[in-house]
Amino acid sequence: MDQAALENPIDQLSSTLQSVFGYRTFREGQQEVIEQICAGQDCLVIMPTGGGKSLCYQLPALLMPGLTVVVSPLISLMKDQVDSLIQTGVAAAYLNSSQPREESLQILQKMRYGELKLLYVSPERLLQGSFIDRLHELNVSLFAIDEAHCISQWGHDFRPEYAALGQLRQQFPQVPIMALTATADKATRADICERLTITPHSLLTSFDRPNIRYTVAEKLNAANQLRQFVDAQNGTSGIVYCSSRRRVDEVAERLRLQGHQAEAYHAGKTQEERADVQDRFLKDQLDIVVATVAFGMGINKSNVRYVVHYDIPKSVEAYYQETGRAGRDGLDSEALMLFDPADIGRVRHLIEQSEPGPQQQVEFHKLNTMAAFAEAQTCRRQVLLHYFDEPALQACGNCDICLDPPKKYNGIQDAQKVLSCVYRIGQRFGINHLIEVLRGSKSASVIERGHDKLSTWGIGKEKSHEHWLSVIRQLIHLGLATQDITRGSSVTLNPSARAVLKGEVELLLAEPRIVIQTTKRRSNNPRAPLNYDRKLFARLKLLRRTLAEELDVPPYLVFNDATLAEMAAILPTSPGEMLAVNGVGERKLERFGGEFLDEIADYLAEG
Repeated sequence: MDQAALENPIDQLSSTLQSVFGYRTFREGQQEVIEQICAGQDCLVIMPTGGGKSLCYQLPALLMPGLTVVVSPLISLMKDQVDSLIQTGVAAAYLNSSQPREESLQILQKMRYGELKLLYVSPERLLQGSFIDRLHELNVSLFAIDEAHCISQWGHDFRPEYAALGQLRQQFPQVPIMALTATADKATRADICERLTITPHSLLTSFDRPNIRYTVAEKLNAANQLRQFVDAQNGTSGIVYCSSRRRVDEVAERLRLQGHQAEAYHAGKTQEERADVQDRFLKDQLDIVVATVAFGMGINKSNVRYVVHYDIPKSVEAYYQETGRAGRDGLDSEALMLFDPADIGRVRHLIEQSEPGPQQQVEFHKLNTMAAFAEAQTCRRQVLLHYFDEPALQACGNCDICLDPPKKYNGIQDAQKVLSCVYRIGQRFGINHLIEVLRGSKSASVIERGHDKLSTWGIGKEKSHEHWLSVIRQLIHLGLATQDITRGSSVTLNPSARAVLKGEVELLLAEPRIVIQTTKRRSNNPRAPLNYDRKLFARLKLLRRTLAEELDVPPYLVFNDATLAEMAAILPTSPGEMLAVNGVGERKLERFGGEFLDEIADYLAEG
């Protein structure tokens, strides 16, 4: 098969996509990356959560002759991926420290005899000298590094053991490397390539998750706000993130008392307790997991309908990654953050306790940009996308700012004052210094640098610090200026600033909203999925749960919600029609197709 695959790759790609994974078409960029990898080219893949990253290495693994080694940071993530692959009939396994010795030996034996196509390992296991020696004896066709932002010092979750993966190129100069992540800004992307010593084919698809509605509400009575929000979700699956273990326990207990199936998950629990919570959540036996950030990177549960941040996350990347655990099946989902500006101070204090140096500075910068997102007066989705260097010219119409817009004013003069001042101080200083100059401060840092002699000194003294902070953040969100993390978060001008400085364009800014209003919730949803039969959908979900319990796997590994919704929309009555449903491959048709066709037939017969 492998040789034929490489002789006629395009046909083979499409047929494998359909027969193994059950998809009729590739998502944006997938085919291009897969072709590059099959041709031996290194690749950097930046795709949103739920965007189909895994397929970019799983499919080539089936077409290339040897073993694909996948580097993954968490046992839960490895297990989930391997379970999913086994359900589709792919020979995959993982090695980790929690396995019994006999099981590890069996997997190593399968490796040796070429009986595996994909092997998932941690970076620590991969870089052990004895393991590297084993790999040298095998035909390794690809290294895929998942959660690759962990490699970079500029990333939000830097891990030293990941940084050591640069050794792979020296050890295996002929083997292509694929680095994949959902969250990497420009500085992080460059650092990943440098540390891995790769000049890759890059795939940067849109970071946009249009099915997620972003809401930030002022934290007034958090317990009551959470109760109201969760009650409105009608028992669907959700994750609530809190900043401390103590708060996780309190919130989980309160939700249970309110009649919800909720459990706490944090590092203070035993490994067995954590595994049990995760397992029950995946199998739809729990509705809500309340967790610290320890939970989630490895969660591939496709039908999480909402994510709540009870406290502010430490970075935009963390927020994006955590909210991205909602709606991986493409159906409508919610992301709510309760924001109290005082939370910023608390997180800042925690960062101050860490070792001073570049890493601490990165964390401060990340926190400041997260605060800017929470306080933003422009479309949330635009702010998020701009953070990842993606232009977004249109407001999304599906966030709290779009649904409950702040008041606008002609901001051209304010913008000109700010941008001129950025230019005058040499584009070398951060926001606070910029505001000091604008407001005519006589602080030592202003006087010593002679910035009190500039024409822009004091031109904004009639307005408050908070006003200018809001204006500067809006200008950054609108792409007129940028904060450079590699240069102490200094504010620099973008080319688009020129037209504003010359007064050639109109510019409406939002009046600073010092107090964030709770969003009016929208009842009608124009982004609802395809028109499907809700009664049939509920019956198919029950059938799925029964089959999943028999197999002792999470229900979404049988079929995800989006696949069931499509069945309930097109009502297949034959195996051929069932294969046309996205997410139904030949293996799953063989295993489950009969039961689902019978259920649909019974439903149609009942009329």
